Amino acid sequence: MSVLEGYVTKSELAQQLRKSTRTLDRLERQRVGPPRTKIGRSILYRLDSVREWLEAQEQRRTLTRAGGRRP
Repeated sequence: MSVLEGYVTKSELAQQLRKSTRTLDRLERQRVGPPRTKIGRSILYRLDSVREWLEAQEQRRTLTRAGGRRP
């Protein structure tokens, strides 16, 4: 068993999310990205935390009284 089991690198996460590593960097700068762990220059993401972050991103459609979408 590896001590890093359950963690992925930035490039691995970007590939799984079908986004670029630059997108992950941008989300981090905006403080809206998934939680990460930094060890030296290495950035790792714990899969359980990423899943929780993804669930928190879920949005429900909110309709106005006229049935249209809110801006």
